[in-house]
Amino acid sequence: MTTPCIISVAITGSLPRKKDNPAVPVTVSEQVESTHAAYEAGATLVHLHVRNDDETPTSAPERFATVLDGIRKHCPLIITQVSTGGRSGAGRERGGMLHLRPDMASLASGSVNFPTRVYDNSPDLVDWLASEMLAYDIKPEIEAFDLSMIFQAVAMQKAGKIAGPLHIQFVMGIKNAMPVDREVFEFYVKTLNRLAPDATWTGAGIGRDQFTLAKWSLELGGNCRTGLEDNVRLDRDTLAPSNAALVARIAQMCEEHGRRVATPQEARALLHLAPQPESRTATQLQAEFAAHA
Repeated sequence: MTTPCIISVAITGSLPRKKDNPAVPVTVSEQVESTHAAYEAGATLVHLHVRNDDETPTSAPERFATVLDGIRKHCPLIITQVSTGGRSGAGRERGGMLHLRPDMASLASGSVNFPTRVYDNSPDLVDWLASEMLAYDIKPEIEAFDLSMIFQAVAMQKAGKIAGPLHIQFVMGIKNAMPVDREVFEFYVKTLNRLAPDATWTGAGIGRDQFTLAKWSLELGGNCRTGLEDNVRLDRDTLAPSNAALVARIAQMCEEHGRRVATPQEARALLHLAPQPESRTATQLQAEFAAHA
């Protein structure tokens, strides 16, 4: 029996604006509505950034709390994953929402060059973010932009800094980082299987490479990421009308490759997550945290 495919949807990110695609969700209500439609189309994991109303990125925990509560209300059992990426804040500000206890959080295990900047993830910051995730029982998704980040994640797990089993996302197609290369991708997968046989993984391609990475991931038994954060088009001439449309495309690809789309319960089991999310609301957790700060 083939393993079902977890479809992750990265609904907004920090960079795409409505001028790039009017469907990019910015406000809390837009993000909740976009996630719900993507959930109905087959997504079982939502990767979250939050924006100010002027579309600028932020790491404000109050904003994350409102989005998380809305998504959990309208999308029962969906896996919530917050971004601790560097475009929304600096230093420990990047993990300032982890007390809200999402199911997962992104964790880059090293630094990498981006087109106009260095994506700086110092060892001290990576260790601190990992320790916060351990403290709040949050599963990291390791963002692997090159091979060294896979080795570092394995080393962190062995040192007890990350609870296993690992979940790795291979990111390809960012200029100045790892280009889209099938042989390299297969080497990534083989290396992870050798170093951490119980690990799960997802392939993430940027822009036009989103569907290429999805195809390769489906062929090699992995999971897929899609969404307007990474890709605002269905094809060269067509803007994606929604995150749900991108998810539907991946669901169709799953069928074409003999893979079934994972249900929310199956996705949680595959990622070794609790069957139910945190019982308290994110707004309650934020109030408790603020009261003791």
